Parts: sequence; C-alpha cells; structure tokens
Amino acid sequence: MDITDQGAQMEPLLPTRADEEAVVDRGGTRSMLNTNFEQEELEGHRTLYIGVHVPLGRRSHRRHRHHGHKHRKRSKERDSTTDDGRESPSHTDTPAQRVQFLLGTEDADEEHIPHALFTELDEICLREGEDAEWKETARWLKFEEDVEDGGERWSKPYVATLSLHSLFELRSCIMNGTVMLDMRANSLEEIADMVLDQHELSGPVGPEARRRIREALLKQHHHQNHKKLANRIPIVRSFADIGKKQSEPHSMDKNGQTVSPQSQSTNNDGKQDVSRENSAVDFSKIDLHFMKKIPPGAEASNVLVGELEFLERPVVAFVRLSPAVLLNGLAEVPITTRFLFILLGPLGKGPQYHEIGRSIATLMTDEIFHDVAYKAKDRNDLVAGIDEFLDQVTVLPPGEWDPSIRIEPPKNVPSQEKRKIPPLPNGVTDLGESEDHGGHGGPELQRTGRLFGGLFLDIKRKAPHYFSDFKDAISLQCLASFLFLYCACMSPVITFGGLLGEATEGRVSAIESLFGASMTGIAYSIFAGQPLTILGSTGPVLVFEKILFKFCAEYGLSYLSLRACIGLWTAFFCLLLVATDASSLVCYITRFTEEAFAALICIIFIYEALEKLLHLGTHYPINKHNNLQTLTQYSCACVEPINPSNDTLQFWEEKNITVSQVNWTMLEVKECEMFHGEFEGTACGPHGPYVPDVLFWCVVLFFSTVLMAAFLKEFKTSRYFPTKVRAIISDFAVFITILTMVLVDYALGIPSPKLQVPSKFKPTRDDRGWLINPVGPNPWWTTIITFLPALLCTILIFMDQQITAVIINRKEHKLKKGCGYHLDLFVVGVMLGVCSVMGLPWFVAATVLSISHVNSLKLESECSAPGEQPKFLGIREQRFTGLMIFTLMGCSVFMTSVLKFIPMPVLYGVFLYMGASSLRGIQFFDRLRLFGMPAKHQPDFIYLRHVPLRKVHLFTIVQLTCLVLLWVIKTSKAAIVFPMM
Repeated sequence: MDITDQGAQMEPLLPTRADEEAVVDRGGTRSMLNTNFEQEELEGHRTLYIGVHVPLGRRSHRRHRHHGHKHRKRSKERDSTTDDGRESPSHTDTPAQRVQFLLGTEDADEEHIPHALFTELDEICLREGEDAEWKETARWLKFEEDVEDGGERWSKPYVATLSLHSLFELRSCIMNGTVMLDMRANSLEEIADMVLDQHELSGPVGPEARRRIREALLKQHHHQNHKKLANRIPIVRSFADIGKKQSEPHSMDKNGQTVSPQSQSTNNDGKQDVSRENSAVDFSKIDLHFMKKIPPGAEASNVLVGELEFLERPVVAFVRLSPAVLLNGLAEVPITTRFLFILLGPLGKGPQYHEIGRSIATLMTDEIFHDVAYKAKDRNDLVAGIDEFLDQVTVLPPGEWDPSIRIEPPKNVPSQEKRKIPPLPNGVTDLGESEDHGGHGGPELQRTGRLFGGLFLDIKRKAPHYFSDFKDAISLQCLASFLFLYCACMSPVITFGGLLGEATEGRVSAIESLFGASMTGIAYSIFAGQPLTILGSTGPVLVFEKILFKFCAEYGLSYLSLRACIGLWTAFFCLLLVATDASSLVCYITRFTEEAFAALICIIFIYEALEKLLHLGTHYPINKHNNLQTLTQYSCACVEPINPSNDTLQFWEEKNITVSQVNWTMLEVKECEMFHGEFEGTACGPHGPYVPDVLFWCVVLFFSTVLMAAFLKEFKTSRYFPTKVRAIISDFAVFITILTMVLVDYALGIPSPKLQVPSKFKPTRDDRGWLINPVGPNPWWTTIITFLPALLCTILIFMDQQITAVIINRKEHKLKKGCGYHLDLFVVGVMLGVCSVMGLPWFVAATVLSISHVNSLKLESECSAPGEQPKFLGIREQRFTGLMIFTLMGCSVFMTSVLKFIPMPVLYGVFLYMGASSLRGIQFFDRLRLFGMPAKHQPDFIYLRHVPLRKVHLFTIVQLTCLVLLWVIKTSKAAIVFPMM
C-alpha cells in the first residue's frame, strides 16, 4: 500500500524539539579528515578509519575495551530511560560514516549480536463503547506480506514501497518520542508501565488516560492464523531451535512447553524472573508451515500502531529488550521479542499511522538498519541509521508508475556489504575482490618442485574429507542422481563397445566395454581427487582403435598385444606427468578454451542424438508411396533370387542348400535374409518389408522424453504441490521420465528397438582371455617403438581429463572440499595400464556426463523467507553416486531381463536433454543469441555494460570460428588429436 497522494497533506505527529536539526543530505560527503570520536568509542572499536587519528596504543585497546563496555551497560541499566542528554560522538560525520563506525564496534555482550528478525505489524482502532483487539495486518521476514482485504489469506510476498513522507515522520518519531534501549522486562505489563512512565516525563497524561492506554496495549492480539485447525502435523524442527538464545529467560522444548529458568544458566537475577502468562504456548494457533521458514535463532520485532479516541497527543516508543523475552500471544510465532515500536494517536490519522508502521517494519528488515538497531547506543544512532537508509532509497515519480502494483521479489538481491565498509582514500584500490579473477589459481595448481609433490598434497588435502564423502551422500538427491546417470551412462558404453567390436572383429566388444567402465569407474570414485567427474569413452579413442587394428592386419601383428604396449607406455607417460606436477599447466587454460571445449561436446551430444534417431529410418523404413486404395493388396513375400550373385551361390554351396527344396514363401524375414532371398510385393522396401508405426513411435518416444524430462526438472519452480514434493519430482525428473516411457512403450507393444546388454560374463571371442601378453607373437622391438603412438594418446588423455576437471572445479560451483588434478590423472593413468593388460577399452573424463552429474547434485537453501528465492549453496560433494553408477553398470550383465525393456529412442532423448541442459551457463551461447536481439531487448549482462557491443560480437565470431574449425577437424581423420566425446 502506498499513500503518496495523502502524504502531502500530513501534519507532524509530534512537536519538534528545539535541538532537532533539519535533514541534510550528506550522502556525497566522503571526507573524514575532520571526524572526531569519543575515546570510549574508540576503545570499543575494532576497525581503524583511514584519516582518523587514534591516540590509543594497541595494548590499551585490548586492556580497556571490555571494561568500557561493561561501564556503559551498567549506566544503561541504572536509568533504563531515554538518552535525551546524550549527544552524538561526532557532529561532522555523515550518517553513513556514523553507521559504519557503529557496525564496526565489537561487543563482548551477546545481547548486541544481530539475529534474524521476524517483524509483525498489529493495528487497533478503539472507539468509545466498542470492544477492540489488536489485529495482525502485515508481516516481514524478508519481504512484506499483507492480510488481504477479505481477511482470509496472506498476500503474495512483495517488495515494500514506502511513501517518503512516512519515512520522515518515522524519523521525527524516533527523534522526539521515547527511546528505551536494553530495557529489562519479563511481561507486556512491565513494558507498558515503563513506556507510560517515560511518556509522562514529556507531559502529564492523567491517571484515567494512563489506565485506558495501558488497557489498550494489553488487549488481546488476533493473528491471521487463528483459524487454523489445532491438529496440525508437528513441525520438523523443534521450536527450541528456532528461538533459542543463551541469554533468553526461558525457551521451549520439542513439545512446546516452556523450560523453567532454574534449568537454564542463572547468570543474573533478571533472567530468573519469568512471568506466569508466558508459561504456556497454544500450538493450535501457530502456523507450523510458516514456522519452518523462520531461521534458527530468530527474534521478533513487534510494531503496534493504532487510533485511540480519548488520546489528545500521540504515544510513541521504540523499545529494545535485553534480554529478549517470549511474550505469549504478542507475535504470530512463539519466538522471543527483541524490539517493540508503539505508536498510538488520536482518531483520524489511521492511514498515516499504518504507513509509519510499515516504514519501521521495512527498516527492521533492511540489512544495515537491522544491525544498527541491535548496536545503537542512543537515539542519535537510530536517526543516523534512518538517514543512511534515506541516502540509499530510490524515489519513483508519482505520475510514472502505479503505486497499487506490487513489485515482485527479485531473483538475486545485491549484497549490502559495501554499505558497511568505509570508503578508501583516493589512489587506494581494494584488492580483496580481484583475487577471484585470476583464472584457476590456488594451491592445487602450484608447482612444488618435488617429485610427486603435487600428488602428495592432493592426498593430504582430500584425506580429511574422505569419511564425509560417504556421509554426505545420505540424501534422496543422491539416489535420484545415480539412477539418472546410470541410465545415461549405460547406452554410450554399450554403443561404444558395439562399434569397437565391429572395428576389431570382436576382440574388444560390449562386454569388455561394460567391464572396463565398471572397474575404472569404481576405482576412480574411491580414490580420485574429484569424484564428481564421470568417466566415459571418447570418439578419438575409437578412431585410434580402428587405425591400429587396420595397421596390425596389414603387417600381421597381434592387435591386442600391440595395444597393450601402447597402453602401458601411455600409463607411464601419465605417471611421469604426475611426478613432474605437469597438471599445474591447467592454470593456463582460459575461459575461452573451456567454453569452446564444453560447447563442442554439448553440440556433439545433441548432433549424435538426432543422428541416431534418423538412423533408425534405415532399419525401420517408411512406405512413402503408399496408396490407401490398394491396402487390400498390401503384401510382402520372400522369393528365390532371379539372378543370384556369386557370393549367394558360394553361400548355398558351402551350406549345402538346395534352392528347389526351400519353401521361400514361408520363410520369416530373418530366415529370408539368411538364405539370401529377395523381398517382393507392394509392402517391400529396398532392404526388406516396410515396418509400420515403429519409426513414428520412436520419434514420439524421443521428443516426449526430452520434453517430459525438461518439464519435470523445472517443476521445482512451479506453484503446485508442497516444496518437498516439488524438490523430489525435480531430482528424480529423468528417472521418472525413463520409467514412464518404458511403461507406455510396454503397454502399446510396438516393437521399438531396445537396449541390448550382454547376458554372459565372458570375453566376446573364445581365443582371448582377461590377461594380454604385451609382447605375444609380436617382435620384441614393438615394445619400444610403441612409445611414439603412446605420446599421442597421452596428449589425448591429458587434455580430455584436465579440461573436464577445470569445468567441474569452476569457482561458481562453490566446491568446498578442494580438487585434486594430480590425483585424478594418477588414478586415470594407473587404470589405463590395468585396462590395457586386460584387453579392455580406455576411459577418461566425460564432459557432458560430468556436467550433468554436477547439475543433479546442486544444493539450495531450504529455510528461505516467503518470496525469497532459494540461494545456491554449492554441490553435494561425495563419492557414493559415482560408485553406485559404475557398480550397477558392472551388475548389468545380471539385469538383462529388466534392461531389455528400455527403448533406445528414450536413451537418445536423454542424450539430447543432457546436451541441451549443459548449454546453460555457457556464456558463448548467451552471446550468440545477441546477434538476433535488438539492443532494447538484450539481457542486462554485466559485460554489456562495460564492453561495446561490436567488440562482444567480434569476440563471439572469433570463438565461433574456432568452434567450426574444431568441428571440421573432428569429422576428419585428424580427430585423434582432439579430446572429443
């Protein structure tokens, strides 16, 4: 609500004091040369202002600080009244400087340590002969929520819009009203008596008026949630954790009963005196769902405003309790009250009182004024806090916006830390923030100058977190992550094994690929420095295997033995790189290289998913020339070849097949193809009969998988279902999608292509075992000469592994357990040698799978205020998901009966989803979209504010050219030198 049009006619609520000065905008004044502070404040201050002469030595600062604070506290306890005679420590500093000085003070007393605040606005209108009560009209945790006019529900949270006049009226109330800091009281009756005692010092009130004001203050409070039913589900977090504080006079246990003060620490007499009215809490009137939103340790700030018919002049009081007290029934939620703001005035100015109440409530949610309220020593500190707030506000012209519109809470709230830090003198720059822009620095990438020095430091760095890597995996999110990635990893491993089997005549095929991926992945998940990385097969490895097999076939060499030698040399070179701290070169990988590499991998995933979908058209062709009128003649039969080829004749002769004795028309499709028969009829295509429905059903499965996975993943931000349900649906999005598509496909019964998993655990060929002799039948000198191709493989492994590791270890992921580039490469190198000796494929970091793994483990804040967006906290760093993915992959041989129902188009759709979702966060694609956007529609990217658009486009074109060049090389025979997926 905004009363800008009424504010112009408002009159001052309180008479202005003689010592009240006009509001001067000193926001632009930054000089501090003439700033003076009292010696007592300098003793309690921990920050030295540049330009301020500090006569005290360091030893004096340490010796007298605590004593001075105790002295101030005792003087406040003696009078417990306003600080009317207390002057500001300086008359020349700006409000911002005074606030910064105040927030820099270090209080040994816990009572002045800021806590999270819940603010509630209650209003009353008391007329003669009417029975009234306090009614809750608004509340604040982060943003404002109002009780709607119908009184049945809360409004959506929104950014509070205040009239400027109400802020000035609030400033006047603080300057001329009653300010009571660190009041000791245990009940609302005591608070009312103290406030009225202090109010009478400014003018007589009269016994009858005093009694009626006191009765009004003690009226019952009606909260919006009083209509809730009493049988609510108990809250997950106990109320003792919500409002607990060591200095509280009493708190609550999990059952909602107050704990007697005798059971708590009895440091002072004031904490032992508990009012009987606060000894019980009616939980039938508490909104338990809203209680979950309140952070632990939060305190209440109650704003009471209203109209009393018998009043002639307003009663204004700002009260800070010390310690905070649980005033039963005062606040909507049973937490201790720290602040009260009371404004009672004559009839006729209700909207004005309401706006002043909204102003102080909004100020209490401001990060800076909130801290000022906790640390203020007198009314002048509070006024300085209001003035500093006024320096920061933005005024909207009344004719250029609609005050009735509620501003939606922003997705990202800017940090207010700069308001707490004093400005630096000219010529001095803050180097604290510039350290984060230096790329991939840090101790992980520094050369040690010792053999295996980086490896030992990685082990030393990761060892303390090893136990927590398994303990932190206790979450449904981890279950959803490994179920999703298990399905995502299975298909490329089996497909890669199948292609490798075709290229090597079955010497290394699908079962070897499954076994190698499982063994390498398990070892990597247990011992690696960054277990969030997922290992997979690479395209260049397949190209290399094809070239190597062709070379061995031409020169009569043993393929598996020669491959084992190359693998052992590659493993040796990888260990040599680890020994020499070569991974420190990763710090020279720029964001340009990262984005080009990640973008190329994502594009390849999307391209290959679409290519495999289109490739199904060759196996399941469509009759494009069908005539509906000839459906009665629609048939396809197997017939004897009219002009058999020489290969066909040779095949018949070898198999002793007599053509005349074969009943060609009764053969099935596979039998007809086996006997080299031909298909004839209107329903026959070039390679066999047309297959109805299959290709179209595959297309439906493919795009349904993509759309459903994307929809369910974004379900977390929808407005349906409770937060926990939305989070679970979002975490299990891909698994739910795969399960749904499998069930639908099974129900329809259309013969779509399914995932083919080996059913027996044994080598594909009977002439090989699980151990390969590196020499074998090959000449001895092949064990030496193979170091040359091994150098090329080492470059491939190093680049693919470390660039992916750089992408995973980005600072925006907020990883807390550190990384281990040297340890990662060591594990990959060792397992590469093991796989070579066992005749298994090689596996390195898979970029898209690793990015998808990280995205599936993002952590967000759970306790967020209404309207506040959950904050990204980091990644759930653990080893369990990777370990389970590859353990299940190794057990897949024994799960063939279940896996055979998964349609391949569904897995292709998962590939497309992973590739498209991994594009998020790549700045290159954000800049690419700018080419088609007019300037007025372009997003407010930070680099567009500081860099001309033409330079942004030029940089994007250079990056795009490099990406196209990489794609061309990838499709050529030179692909072996580039680490591509």
